[in-house]
Amino acid sequence: MTWLLNSIYLCLLLCATPWLLWRRVTQGRYRRGWSKKFFGNLPEISKSPTPEGQGGKTLWFHAVSVGELQVIRPLVERAERQMPDARLLITTATDAGYELALKLYSKHVVSYAPMDFSWAISRALARTQPDMIILAELELWPNWISLAVRRGIPVVVINGRLSQRSLEGYRRLGGFVTSVVRKLAWVGAQSTTYRDRFLELGLSRDRVDVTGNIKFDGANFDRESVQVQQRALELHLDRASDALASSDGGSGRPIVWLCGSTQAPEEQLCLDTFHKLAGSYPNLKLILVPRHPERFEEVARLIEQTGLPWVRRSAMATGQQQISEGVDPSWRIFLADSVGELRWWWGLADLGFVGGSFGSRGGQNMIEPCAVRVATCFGPNTKNFRDVVQILLESQGAMELSTPEELGPWVIRMIENSDIREGYAARGQNTALSHRGATERTWRKLEQLLMR
Repeated sequence: MTWLLNSIYLCLLLCATPWLLWRRVTQGRYRRGWSKKFFGNLPEISKSPTPEGQGGKTLWFHAVSVGELQVIRPLVERAERQMPDARLLITTATDAGYELALKLYSKHVVSYAPMDFSWAISRALARTQPDMIILAELELWPNWISLAVRRGIPVVVINGRLSQRSLEGYRRLGGFVTSVVRKLAWVGAQSTTYRDRFLELGLSRDRVDVTGNIKFDGANFDRESVQVQQRALELHLDRASDALASSDGGSGRPIVWLCGSTQAPEEQLCLDTFHKLAGSYPNLKLILVPRHPERFEEVARLIEQTGLPWVRRSAMATGQQQISEGVDPSWRIFLADSVGELRWWWGLADLGFVGGSFGSRGGQNMIEPCAVRVATCFGPNTKNFRDVVQILLESQGAMELSTPEELGPWVIRMIENSDIREGYAARGQNTALSHRGATERTWRKLEQLLMR
């Protein structure tokens, strides 16, 4: 079966080569890490003993991209505290993920992950010698799982989720997927729905538990945190008063509307909506945080076309506008063209729109704005966060909009009715607070498995 998988992967890679080359030339992607991806040349991790005479464990965390890297963060921090002698390897599959991993996990070994070719996986395992492989959410790579289990390395899935569409796709592959799933040592599922789907794939009941969603634990709940306050200072946003601007938008501190993790054409939708409201609400400011770095320049051009004063994070970071001096306080639109800062930008917002929900993406993380007390809305396509959305809608902690045309009226309503706005913000935060604890449940299980 291994040779067949390798052949299929090679054919797929060859077919995708023109597209990969086009993305490399036009967007600068897929230029790095090929020695690690294709040949498994990950950094060697020594098994030398500690001063106490015992070698610490090696934990391999794999997070495919930016979102998953934030998911594993509470567990990495827990490992640092509970297992100070452990060696931690963090791998990811995307350029944006790699850059963020270098920032978040600079104390540990960071690398691109090997592709699921048997030779790449074998070499990576030999060089890193992990005691456990921890996959974030769902990464069912047959060679990776099979070769690890053959070496006696337990493979677990944390914060596991499995959509109905994925389940149906895996079912079509029949017993092959079942044989892979049964090799998993354990799955910590986000909900009973996801647990039942793993069971349908053939995972035994004693190898899956409902742990909850770690994203509730990893979110920032503190609007007064140093990271948030520093950004407020840089952007001349007065967060000292809890009172928003008056209902007519005339006096008081700025009203900040943040549109986060957006994808095309959501940036244009948000800009059009803001442009219509900008004159009536002079204190309203817009922060745009596109999901993908390769679209930063495209979004910058869209902002430029509005004719409104704007600033971008990258200009501040490169010295074109010194961070210490802040920016021109008259700005109306701020482009957060950076990776890994969205959780802090949310702390500046009064109103929030979560992107990826007015297209085919399936939504992005709406826990973060709710956690930091932002009145939050999103579009109807949130299949990637179905359980979270259900929780938030049942508690009236967020609002789902049916069409893009509803976005403008929603913003106006939130600006002009502080009771409604504050009600959504408070209920959203309380809901997020009530669902914490997944990290603790997950960590306890990981410890049990490591002691076997």
